[in-house]
Amino acid sequence: MPDYADLAARIRALTHGETDEVALMATLACEIHHSDARFDWTGFYRVTAPEMLKIGPYQGGHGCLAIPFSRGVCGAAARTRQTQLVPDVEAFPGHIACASSTRSELVIPVIGPGGRLIGVLDIDSDRPEAFTQDDADRLQEILDATFGRD
Repeated sequence: MPDYADLAARIRALTHGETDEVALMATLACEIHHSDARFDWTGFYRVTAPEMLKIGPYQGGHGCLAIPFSRGVCGAAARTRQTQLVPDVEAFPGHIACASSTRSELVIPVIGPGGRLIGVLDIDSDRPEAFTQDDADRLQEILDATFGRD
């Protein structure tokens, strides 16, 4: 389990004054990915067209290039604007296997000012049941502080 207070402080220091969303995503992907061995793939999918996510900055092996809101865990998070905590990806209807090693997944919507959906933070683990509600809550706090959700 990462030290979320330390992670949040480090991210605040690294991103202070930065407003470019891709630069923020790149920094968060790196910091979050390296904060915990459970995190096998950590990255962002950005909203680039209506109902469409495209790969953004990430750490780990290759990700899917495009994900419609209608498909997979990332699509569900974008479509519903609700965090998806999936202990077993094989049990998730319509799961997209970007990496065959993925066993569990945590996807959190990234909301900016005015309620604009920027994208989603996707974290995959090669371990089943790798993520907790505390992970989801603490990472949501970091995303909200970084991307200015109001």
